Amino acid sequence: MTYNEASNIARCLDSVPFAAEKIVVDSGSTDDTAMIAQQHGARVIHQPWLGFGAQRNFASSQSRHDWILFLDADEALTPELAAELQAKLPQLMASDSAAGIIVRTAEFMGKPMRWYKLMARERKARIYHRQRASWSESRVHESLRYSGTAVTFHAPFIHYLNPTLVHHELKYLRYAELKALDWHDRKRKARVFEWPLVFLATFIKDYFLRLAFLDGARGFAAAWLAANYALYKRLRYFEMREFPDSIKLASQELQKHNLER
Repeated sequence: MTYNEASNIARCLDSVPFAAEKIVVDSGSTDDTAMIAQQHGARVIHQPWLGFGAQRNFASSQSRHDWILFLDADEALTPELAAELQAKLPQLMASDSAAGIIVRTAEFMGKPMRWYKLMARERKARIYHRQRASWSESRVHESLRYSGTAVTFHAPFIHYLNPTLVHHELKYLRYAELKALDWHDRKRKARVFEWPLVFLATFIKDYFLRLAFLDGARGFAAAWLAANYALYKRLRYFEMREFPDSIKLASQELQKHNLER
């Protein structure tokens, strides 16, 4: 799925040379994303934004094949994983399994993270048979739902995470808005009492239990940002409940920064 991913899409597509087809579902890019994708062998389909889960399911429906590998535009297979998949995918595709698990590493502040579990060898279900699996249709933080067995591959793929903290904060500002809107639709309780606990618990979990401390200052920064995000989306949801007009006002502001789709 793409939206103004001209700087990333070629690397993503070129990392999967063995694919029977490459599909890019674009939701209105104003840069050269579509042209670059076509130059690198992709069939580009234009689809207004449906939400993360729904957009993924739409993309799955456009494939001419049942087995799908789903990469985000800022991700790419390593040569090692590409070789492993080429060797092992035929066996997976001939089986009754529903999905394949691949592990993701990330670059943060310009360098790979070595220990922090959310940025080093995070398990992701990204290979699946579309008749046996589908994406949850939440606005954000969607997950692949499947029944049956899954096969794990060992070599990593890389997430070229937000190149600066500015990119990171803008992205997660949008994610928090979408998550708060999901809660608003479900009329979730605000749970004000948990605010200080959420920040502290998230930081402790990520910094210590998820081993961010082993990545030094960058690990501290990553754990702090995770805790801040966990708290901010709750504050934003509380504001939506207390001040309903903030939903429209925030949407207008996000549009100014191309963060609202």
